[in-house]
Amino acid sequence: MDKYRMLRERLVASGLVDGGALRVPAAATDAELCLAHDRSYVERVSRGELSTMDIRRIGFPWSPQLVERSRRSVGATIAAARSALVHGVAANLAGGTHHAFADHGEGYCVFNDVVVAARVLQREAKIARAIVIDCDVHQGNGTAALAAGDPSLFTFSIHSAKNFPFRKAQSDLDIALPDGTRDAEYLAALAGGLARSLETAGAELAFYVSGADPYAGDRLGRLALTKAGLEARDHLVLARCRERALPVAITMAGGYAEPITDIVDIHAATIAVALAL
Repeated sequence: MDKYRMLRERLVASGLVDGGALRVPAAATDAELCLAHDRSYVERVSRGELSTMDIRRIGFPWSPQLVERSRRSVGATIAAARSALVHGVAANLAGGTHHAFADHGEGYCVFNDVVVAARVLQREAKIARAIVIDCDVHQGNGTAALAAGDPSLFTFSIHSAKNFPFRKAQSDLDIALPDGTRDAEYLAALAGGLARSLETAGAELAFYVSGADPYAGDRLGRLALTKAGLEARDHLVLARCRERALPVAITMAGGYAEPITDIVDIHAATIAVALAL
C-alpha cells in the first residue's frame, strides 16, 4: 500500500496539508463493523478463520496486519464523516472499500468503510439520510447490496460497464460506461447522474468514493480519462455538494497505474480541489 504513504508524504511536502492536521484514526470496533457486516464474518476475519475461498475473493493473504489496517481504514472514514459534518469536507487518505459485502470481502476490500460509517452516524443520530457518490471505475457492488431496500442510504455508481465486478449489484442509480470513455462524455454522464441522485437522496451527508482508476493509464481501468478530466470530475462532485450545503466525506478508493506517482498525482489533486472550494 505504498500509494497511501506516498500520498501523505506528497500532501505534507507540497504544503497542501499541514502535517499536524492529519490524524491517525481509531480502529473500528466490532460493534461498529457489525452495523453493516455479519458478526460471524467479523469474527472470522479477526481470528484468522477465513476459508481459502474467502481469502481468494479478497485478494490479500490473511495477517494480523491486514485486520488492523482494515479496521483503521474503516475508522478513518467514520472520523472523516464526523469531521465533515463540522467542517463541510474531510477525507480519509485511504478507504473506499466498496466491494465488501455483509458476509464476505472481495476485490481487495475486507470491510465496507462507507456503509459502516453511514450506519455509525445514523446510530448516533447525527444524520438520518446519506448518499454514496461512487466514481471508482469499478461498480460499488458491496455498497449497493448492503444498502438495497434502504431509502436512508442512496447509492450512485458511475463505472466501466465491462470491468470488475462482472456480476453487478443494483445501485439506486448506476451509469455504466463503455470502454474508452473520455473526459467530455464522462463528465456529461456524471453531471446528469449527480443531478438526479442529489435531488432524490435528500441526504444530510455525502460519501465521495473518488478513485484514481478511471485514468487512461490505469492497468485495470478500461476508461480513458486524463488527469485534468479527473480533476474536473472532483470539482463537479464537490461543487454540486457545496451548492447544496451538503457535507462530504472523501475516500480515495482504487488506483492501479504505473508509475505509482500517477495515482498519487490524482489522489493529491482530489484533496487540492476539496481544499480550494
